[in-house]
Amino acid sequence: MTDTVLVTGATGFIAKHIVAELLRNGYAVRGTARDAAKGLDSVHKALARSGVDTAGLSMVAADLMRDEGWADAVRGCRYVLHVASPFPIEQPKMREALVAPARDGALRVLRAATAAGVERVVLTSSSVAVMYTGARPAGHVYSEADWTDTTRADITPYIASKTLAEQAAWTYVRETRSAPQLAAINPAFVQGPALDPDLSTSLEVQRLMGKGAYPAAPRVEFPVVDVRDVAGLHVKAMTHPRAAGERFIAANGSASLYGIGRQIAAALPDLKGKVPKFEMPDVMVRGLAVFDKRLRTVLPELGTVRRCSNAKAREVLGHEFRPAEAAIRDAALSLRAFKLI
Repeated sequence: MTDTVLVTGATGFIAKHIVAELLRNGYAVRGTARDAAKGLDSVHKALARSGVDTAGLSMVAADLMRDEGWADAVRGCRYVLHVASPFPIEQPKMREALVAPARDGALRVLRAATAAGVERVVLTSSSVAVMYTGARPAGHVYSEADWTDTTRADITPYIASKTLAEQAAWTYVRETRSAPQLAAINPAFVQGPALDPDLSTSLEVQRLMGKGAYPAAPRVEFPVVDVRDVAGLHVKAMTHPRAAGERFIAANGSASLYGIGRQIAAALPDLKGKVPKFEMPDVMVRGLAVFDKRLRTVLPELGTVRRCSNAKAREVLGHEFRPAEAAIRDAALSLRAFKLI
């Protein structure tokens, strides 16, 4: 009998790759979207374009901020991959605008999964829930043992939302006797090929660079991961006996925004004149962020290089990661294929 897997927020960048990975592995997939008909059409077209058989895909309507629909969504599912969470390119003024759907949505899904007898939930968290701790010695390599300090004044609403949502999920599972098993995947800055023109925030950064929106780049550097690795890790963590109760950082290498621009130009030489040509001083970035809300997202990164370890994902789940350079290159080539840059 084929197991059914629920994938929340199935129209998102990461989620589409997860749905594709599940279908390739023979699972029946039920996705959620605010509009089920539009969501099914969107995911079907994206995956069919990549040669994925979508016969095992269905879609139901559910919203992270409403109880309605979740009981039907999880009914009959052995596993739930909770991927849905807001990630805007511009940070809102109020932290709760992102915290509420991320935290309350995760708890809503977990409660429904508990009532339906789901075996395991895999939560899509983020490396930002790991890397903004208190003071750490120079050269500290972040691991799954680290947690972001949400009382810090310098973190963005997005960082707070991912951290508080994951913490709430672990608390729920710990305190609820009949709760499903839980595993968390904590991806870094996600690159890799787009499956359709509906871009994630991480690929929108590439599109803006390719369009010449930023002649200069902030002096920031992020750990990077390929979206195909993120998808593979979700599917492995869903069934691996040692994954229950564990977090797994998904990252391999890092790249600066300026470096990403250079790699875009290497993949698409005609864009050499449009990608960032130099790095801006930090004081300039802080000044411009007053007027350009998109720059506020990178303010916590200025002048700091954070490294994190993927050893646990490699050793426990046996995963081999693609190079960061390949993820960035393939993202750029996919944007060109969709005529977005």
